[in-house]
Amino acid sequence: MQQAGRGRNAISLRQTLGAWVESNWIQNFIIGLIIINAIILGMETSPTVMAHIGPQLLALDSLILGVFVVEIGLKLIAQGPGFFRRGWNIFDFAVVGIALVPASGPLAILRALRILRVLRLLSMLPRLRFVVEALLHSLPGLGSIALLMVVVYYVAAVMATGLFGASHPEWFGSISHSMYTLFQIMTLESWSMGIVRPVMEDYPYAWLFFIPFILIATFTVLNLFIAIIVDAMQSMHEQVAKQEEAIITEAVQSEGAHLEQELRAVREELRAMRTLLTQERGLPG
Repeated sequence: MQQAGRGRNAISLRQTLGAWVESNWIQNFIIGLIIINAIILGMETSPTVMAHIGPQLLALDSLILGVFVVEIGLKLIAQGPGFFRRGWNIFDFAVVGIALVPASGPLAILRALRILRVLRLLSMLPRLRFVVEALLHSLPGLGSIALLMVVVYYVAAVMATGLFGASHPEWFGSISHSMYTLFQIMTLESWSMGIVRPVMEDYPYAWLFFIPFILIATFTVLNLFIAIIVDAMQSMHEQVAKQEEAIITEAVQSEGAHLEQELRAVREELRAMRTLLTQERGLPG
């Protein structure tokens, strides 16, 4: 009995601790620290700032990191093994864990990864979290479009190498050069004056190749990426709306069942009172 009581007390304590860590003011406090930490990490890149207040910035950075570690530790205590069942918890754990790796010797490059702590805003702000989840949800469709783009690029690169490689080897001398040049053209970065017009000096009808490529690669395929992401976000909106509707329906049904039980109880009490009154009237005066 004592062990069962202790177990219930431990569960209750963990639930209280979890509710406290997930409370709005704690979460807002952590968000504020993330923003401050991002500003500090940016200031640490300035030699002038570090020469004046470098030690103070480093101390404040370590203090904020300590708060993040305590927060993760409290979540681990409150949620137990269930902590690692949520992807965003694993993300936070990895980001904070990377910041704890000693940034010295061969691991000095990890010092630059401290800025990854700013990415915790993705897990703290619901709207940003929704956007990231929508992007992840759209990955299968994006993979299909990416495969289509690779095919288009490969076909266009082979054609461009065969057509323009002899006179412009710096741009189309090989398939790799052609694919990089076509990628630049797709981004519309100096595509006309920088590449296409010089090519047209030797091949006046080269625009018959480049214009359709831009229309297909830039305006069609890239818009398909946007369409898939928007569709994924719309699907998630509908899914969230259905979940909220189901919760509301369940709550209404539960409340209706509770009201029905109360009405039945009132009816039973009325029947009992009528029976009692009938019996009292039938008694001799």
